[in-house]
Parts: sequence; structure tokens; C-alpha cells
Amino acid sequence: MPTNPETPHPDWPRRIAQAYLAGVRPPLTPRMAEDLLGRLAEALHGGEAPRQAANAALDAFEAELNAVAGPRVAELDAAGHVTMGHRSEAGRPLRTFGGQ
Repeated sequence: MPTNPETPHPDWPRRIAQAYLAGVRPPLTPRMAEDLLGRLAEALHGGEAPRQAANAALDAFEAELNAVAGPRVAELDAAGHVTMGHRSEAGRPLRTFGGQ
């Protein structure tokens, strides 16, 4: 098991996807969730820091759909725990279909 959060935990793609799915609005279809999991697995396979790689993959996923807004990875720990946080402006989470 990794001892450094910058070393990818083998289960991070699934854990990050589950945490994202719990907070994304509107909810994703099973096919979209599967696509997201694949994108996260690919992003986390590269050499970039895991948190930044996962958030970049989530940004690209949302930009392509242009219809959902969800949380981003705030923290990853060596045990594989994922903490998500909502992107916000003025302390309010971003909303789909029209922003703030």
C-alpha cells in the first residue's frame, strides 16, 4: 500500500468516481459513470500528481458534457481515502445550466 498520497493508490479511480457520483448534479447515467471511471483510470496512470490529474480529468469530462457540475478532489491520503470539495464562488457550489 502506498505511503505517500502522491503515489497512486490502485483503487483511486473507483473511489474518486464514487465520491464524484455522490455529489454531481444532475446524476450521471450508468454509461456516463463508466466513461468517467475510464477517464480517471487513464489520467491517474500518468506521471502527474494524482489530485491534479483527477481534477483535470473531471474538468475535461464536465466541459465535454456541458451539462453537469460536481465536486473536485480536495485531498487524497495514503490509505486511499478521498475527500471531495465543491468548487464555488461566493461560498456557493456551482450549479449546472447557468452557473451562479
